[in-house]
Amino acid sequence: MKKHLLLFLFICISIISFAQIGGTSTYQFLALQPNARIAALGGSGIANPDNDMNLAIQNPSLLNKEMNNQITYNYVSYVAGIAAGYAGYAHHFDSIGTFATGIQYINYGNFTQTNPNGEVIGNFHAGEYNLHLSYAKNVGDFSVGGAVKFINSTLEAYNSYGMAIDVSATYYDKKNLVTIAGVISNYGKQITTYRTGNNESLPLNVQLGISKKFLKAPLRFSMIINHLENPGGLIYANANKPGLTKDLETGQLQLENINLAKKTLSHLTFSGELILSKNFYVGFGYNYLRRWELKLDDMGGFAGFSWGFGVKVNKFQVAYGHTGYDVGYGTDHFSFIIYMSEFFKKKQVN
Repeated sequence: MKKHLLLFLFICISIISFAQIGGTSTYQFLALQPNARIAALGGSGIANPDNDMNLAIQNPSLLNKEMNNQITYNYVSYVAGIAAGYAGYAHHFDSIGTFATGIQYINYGNFTQTNPNGEVIGNFHAGEYNLHLSYAKNVGDFSVGGAVKFINSTLEAYNSYGMAIDVSATYYDKKNLVTIAGVISNYGKQITTYRTGNNESLPLNVQLGISKKFLKAPLRFSMIINHLENPGGLIYANANKPGLTKDLETGQLQLENINLAKKTLSHLTFSGELILSKNFYVGFGYNYLRRWELKLDDMGGFAGFSWGFGVKVNKFQVAYGHTGYDVGYGTDHFSFIIYMSEFFKKKQVN
């Protein structure tokens, strides 16, 4: 009962937390996920209990001893030559727990610098970086974890440093193959600002997720609730949206109807995985908010949908994920894991 009470209190604290979201905070790259598996699951995999250290990027409490000596690298290319990635390493200590360290980055590329007359006077670079240290400890059916993030953002002559923490807890119902996870991510502040006195908030995200794997079928389904700190505030009626009609009596624009169902769905991400073996999976996901924001009025395309797969060959895992953003455009994510412990085992046998 005490364990369940602690989990309940954690969820309650998550729900009453408050912060601003996209477009109103700095270090937005922290919300991007270069990892292929997470991308395939719609952008969130906090309730996936597989032994893949990349999943712990979002939920530190997923770290466990099976991830010992995993090395990973992830890469995705966005529009206009913008590239993002993540490289990390995990190590387990029997008497302490599991640690992971890594660096997340986004490279906006090189830009031509001009004066007000349009004359070229040089060039500059822009990029952002997150160096983190994560930790998790398993206690029976529960696991708790956290991460400390050291953030740097360099945008031409503007620099900013910040710190943030993630706190998470995961419950495993091994009998029913159910996993429940709660995560508070990117809680922190700027240490130095781009401009003096202009402090900005960080992209806090409070999440609650649940996944269910079927005992006699190779399927796992997940549902993630995002941004519990801002209930019902993720979507809004756009007065400048093309195609709006006017009221014939008042002449006022008739805004689109943002009902409770749409506000609720904007918080949800749905995903599933077909786990054909320990060495091969196919994943898919649906992100309602992403589709709402990026679809065209008369055509949605694959906006909000995602898919991918992963395969392990010998001591290596290769994964691919595709995320649809709008009609005709999507991002391709690539991830690699090296299982160093398997090299060590072979060496010991010989």
